[in-house]
Amino acid sequence: MFSQTLDSMADAVHETAVEKGFWSIIDGAPQEQIDIFVTKQLMMIVSEAVEVMEAIRKSHGPEAVADEMADIVIRTLDLYAGLKELEYVNTDLQVAFNNKTNFNTTRPEKNGVKF
Repeated sequence: MFSQTLDSMADAVHETAVEKGFWSIIDGAPQEQIDIFVTKQLMMIVSEAVEVMEAIRKSHGPEAVADEMADIVIRTLDLYAGLKELEYVNTDLQVAFNNKTNFNTTRPEKNGVKF
């Protein structure tokens, strides 16, 4: 199996993001500003997905696609660790992941929708 859990990877990438100043904007901020920051971080994940699409669309090659996919994972793990710190969530990501992937095995084809 894996030597690291999703949570330990999230903690590691979040620590780097904090050290590099990406989370300093919320220090002492009111809740509304923190909520806006969190939603901006979600949109940054979306922007990384767009970069994957662009790497494919512009034929930048498999390495570029993998790099952009890694950015999605890094930003997602960073955000999850931050959400946990800020008490938006209180479940380990590994537990949530395992629960969701197990549940998905019980769902119908395409989860019962057309696409």
